[in-house]
Amino acid sequence: MTRVITANLNGVRSAASKGFFQWLSTQQADVVGVQEVKAQHEHVDGVFSQAEKLAGHFHYAEKKGYSGVGLYAQHEPSDVLVGGVSAEFDAEGRWIEKRFDKPGRQLSFVSCYFPSGSSGEERQLAKFRFLEAIYPKLMALKHTGREFVLVGDINIAHQQADLKNWKSNQKNSGFLPAERAWMTTLLNDGGLVDVYRALHPETTHDCYTWWSNRGQAYANNVGWRLDYQIATPSLAALARKAEIFKAQRFSDHAPLVVDYDFDI
Repeated sequence: MTRVITANLNGVRSAASKGFFQWLSTQQADVVGVQEVKAQHEHVDGVFSQAEKLAGHFHYAEKKGYSGVGLYAQHEPSDVLVGGVSAEFDAEGRWIEKRFDKPGRQLSFVSCYFPSGSSGEERQLAKFRFLEAIYPKLMALKHTGREFVLVGDINIAHQQADLKNWKSNQKNSGFLPAERAWMTTLLNDGGLVDVYRALHPETTHDCYTWWSNRGQAYANNVGWRLDYQIATPSLAALARKAEIFKAQRFSDHAPLVVDYDFDI
């Protein structure tokens, strides 16, 4: 059994102060992807670069206090790949991949942080550029025969069931028709699988992973499902359990925990 966790930390130092790493030590995870690290090497190395039996690798943004992703794993990878989406987004620290290849098997885990377009038109256009760049990258991975699980904050609620107030958000970033269509293409034409939805096809209000810090969004469960595990079909078919951890808050996102019936 392999346990994979994804969590947007909204700052690794902030999440740590709220007990994230203490909680993680109880989870017996094999792979943990984190997003929005919001730190640099000097803040992480020797402090957050190890978590129990998990060794972390990171892709930091050039801009301090911004973006950044990490990927922890119990097992020693055969390779670690940082960036490779495009020069624009590599500077923002949005992709890290660990490979665990053996004779006859190519296996990857990716931690990825998709841009948010909620701050204005300029960032929404950047988000669309990111979607355009990452799709062929994912397809290239798949078409080489590589099995993979991409975990991360995708910043798109795919269907009406994936957010509380879908009617009033149809013109807002994260639920725009073009973003949702991109997700549909990824899952249908691209042949990848939204693992949580495969296991919980009908869930609505229990599926949310993000709540605005404004007002009483969390208390009233006015949320969005923005955090995903996207897998190649053969790995997705081995997913046995998917849960969103809400008993304790480490950031404005909740961790998504999935157990798979395969070994690394």
